[in-house]
Amino acid sequence: MKAREISTKWYVFNAHGHKNIKATHKTTFEITKDEDLTPRGDCIIAVKSEKAAQDLPYWLINEIKNDNTLILAILCSKNICDSIIGYGSKNLLLNDKNKIIFRKSNYIEGSTIMIKSNKAAIDINRKLIEDLRNEQLLTVMITAMTFKGDKL
Repeated sequence: MKAREISTKWYVFNAHGHKNIKATHKTTFEITKDEDLTPRGDCIIAVKSEKAAQDLPYWLINEIKNDNTLILAILCSKNICDSIIGYGSKNLLLNDKNKIIFRKSNYIEGSTIMIKSNKAAIDINRKLIEDLRNEQLLTVMITAMTFKGDKL
């Protein structure tokens, strides 16, 4: 692949931490619009999300629904940020009304917005997770880069 400049748009929304966040799941993490969280929800890292998979803007959905797309998500509390890298797929549905899921696997259903993620809930920076357990605001920033003519 030749060197080149890449310019991208970012989509930004907020969600909230919750005292019951465990973030111990080994293959996924989830951000949900639900307001409450039981201690059993080990993949959930934030609640009261402003957005779900179906709420993403058209330009981002277009990019994510491509096999040659690299997706970058940055998650920030007021104290720390962490980054997640994964891939899009032409098979993504992006039609869930309540949640967004990032997956290490290739599994796809309506809430999946990223596959082959480099992180699951257990891998997210523990300082960020502690902030979320203390019910801090989570800012989610997502961008997608499609490499036309190049295989990722």
